[in-house]
Amino acid sequence: MSSAASVLIIEDDASLCETVQLYIEREGLRCLTAASGETGIVQIQRFRPDLVVLDIMLPDRDGFQICQELRSTQCFMPILMLTARAEEDDRVRGLAMGADDYLTKPFSAKELVARIHALLRRAYSQGYRAVLSTQDVVIDREQRYAYLNGTQLDLRGREFDLLAQLANYPGRVYTREQLLERIWGYDFEGDARIVDVYIRKLREKLEIDPAHPSYIQTVWGIGYRFQGGDR
Repeated sequence: MSSAASVLIIEDDASLCETVQLYIEREGLRCLTAASGETGIVQIQRFRPDLVVLDIMLPDRDGFQICQELRSTQCFMPILMLTARAEEDDRVRGLAMGADDYLTKPFSAKELVARIHALLRRAYSQGYRAVLSTQDVVIDREQRYAYLNGTQLDLRGREFDLLAQLANYPGRVYTREQLLERIWGYDFEGDARIVDVYIRKLREKLEIDPAHPSYIQTVWGIGYRFQGGDR
């Protein structure tokens, strides 16, 4: 990114928040803080940070609700969730709500900063193109909209991310593992077959005949590719 990225920490533990803020600012990033969910929502609407560090256990609302609300209002900056819970169900729930990464307390501030940098690189890399287009499909990555022949597609969370990843390099074949790393994160511990589930969802919304797809094609024994050339 051309200027210092901004990070918003939504965390009610003042001591932890102060420590994390110190490490983030040492890395040359700008840091905002909020001690409650409602304050965090206001900060997001006002300042539009580049990334949000979101605690699940907040005094007024839980992080799951906030994450879901942000995604439902087309607010798609990267979200890294923090929690004292170690259960896998909570991790899966957070990712399903649209979180990009998940860190369990207690954690190293250095690890948190490393994850923040990784998320920022993934979301705002130099190879990033705001608008992708083929003869029939247009994808606006900034506004998180996708259109087929001028009609907006109802894509949710990782459905959009998956389509944008494939369409960014038409004709390139991705393995399931590559898509899993790019969309769900390098440390996702779930089944790689979740990629197949999301490919099926995408085809149902994008293809005229999902059983015989024209856009998202299966390369047997390898993975998937998006068929279509740039305009």
